[in-house]
Amino acid sequence: MDKGKKKSKAGTYLAIGSTLFAAFTNVKKVRTARGENDTLQLIDGLIRVAAVATGVALLVRELRQHDDVLTD
Repeated sequence: MDKGKKKSKAGTYLAIGSTLFAAFTNVKKVRTARGENDTLQLIDGLIRVAAVATGVALLVRELRQHDDVLTD
């Protein structure tokens, strides 16, 4: 992400919410793949869940940096 352009705090919360919604969708995909013993779908689902977790972590970091700017 371009460091010069930061989302508003509300926009960051919205992004976290939509990312978490994607996480639930991907967890469902993992459960379905496990039930069907579909290894390829399981791997795909796990990679997607990891990507979502990383995205949430980045958004949380952005929120914390936004708060740091306000407190400085």
